[in-house]
Amino acid sequence: MTHVVVIGAGQAGAACVAKLRALGFEGQITLVGAENVPPYQRPPLSKKYLLGEMTLERLYLRPESYYAEQNIDLRLGTQVSAIDTQAQTVTADAEVLSYDHLVLATGAAPNRLPAAIGGDMDGVYVVRDLKDVDAMAPEFVEGRRVLIVGGGYIGLEAAAVAASRGLSVTLVEMSDRILQRVAAPETSDFFRDLHRSRGVEILESVGLKRLSGEDRVTGAELTDGTTLDVDFVIVGVGVTPNVGLAKAAGVAVDNGIKTDAFGRTDVAGVWSAGDCASFPYKGERIRLESVPNAIDQAEVVAENILGAEKSYVAKPWFWSDQYDVKLQIAGLNTGFDHVVTRDNGDGAKSFWYYRGETLLAVDAMNSARDYMVGKRLIEGGKSPSAEMVADMAVEIKDLMRL
Repeated sequence: MTHVVVIGAGQAGAACVAKLRALGFEGQITLVGAENVPPYQRPPLSKKYLLGEMTLERLYLRPESYYAEQNIDLRLGTQVSAIDTQAQTVTADAEVLSYDHLVLATGAAPNRLPAAIGGDMDGVYVVRDLKDVDAMAPEFVEGRRVLIVGGGYIGLEAAAVAASRGLSVTLVEMSDRILQRVAAPETSDFFRDLHRSRGVEILESVGLKRLSGEDRVTGAELTDGTTLDVDFVIVGVGVTPNVGLAKAAGVAVDNGIKTDAFGRTDVAGVWSAGDCASFPYKGERIRLESVPNAIDQAEVVAENILGAEKSYVAKPWFWSDQYDVKLQIAGLNTGFDHVVTRDNGDGAKSFWYYRGETLLAVDAMNSARDYMVGKRLIEGGKSPSAEMVADMAVEIKDLMRL
């Protein structure tokens, strides 16, 4: 009987095994996860779960009973130490599992501060998995002081939760502006103004020099010489794909585990999907850290394990919730040379990224219709003129009539 082993019980791993069963696969499936809880949603961790607005059970992607009902061998709290691609085996804890197909859905790990500057002290947290958020949750007490290192979406979401809970929040960003790596200055300006209006102190072009304290962090020295008293620190400085197992097994790595358009690695019988996998996209090789990508890519891998020979065509979209603002992003803005603004009033805006006359991406803040129209245009390869987009006399739905 064909045996599919999936390493990584996150969004991609869970999507892959569910799709296999949905497509009628009757062989053996083993899903191996390092955490002690069933596959769960990560995005709410830094939002509703941290705010206490979502229970643990609501985080679960499916009830734990689902896996037994579908005859999926879910192994939680299990570490994979080795993969032998010649023998087609996986060593999981003390057991050796044979596989016919192996899916690497190992995700990514948060970057941490070096121990040399105090990154290993108590009171210094990252935001990635359930245990990270459970550990920091008791720190969120009104009046306490938190330093957030990194002005990307994770850092800003953490700042929003902290400010909403009445904490004193300082956020430092080494780059010239928050969101510099992922967004236009217009989007950075929008969120800087939003956070400052809620009392968050945002320091740009300022980094962290070192943390101070004995066993637990009590202060911070910034690169501009400023010193701060802090009660705890949250670090949001990106992630690194988990490629260690793949590299050790001789699987090619290129900005993640290297796959072709079908999700196959360069080793027969080994596939990859999710945050750990890089894949071809419009003549380049990219890696997407997003829930939609993890699900869609993993489902295509499941189809291809069953012989579909289907290419994965990414349709990038993302979201972020901060205070009462929902940011929705369609497309990838890489290579944009100008941005067009639609202002829908009452703080609702959208920014449209162009390269020449080609629409690349849309950032929509509390503008769901702009997002939906932009997403459909981008996925359809259509580009309304910048003049039309900027003209508020043109109804958003009319942009679809190209």
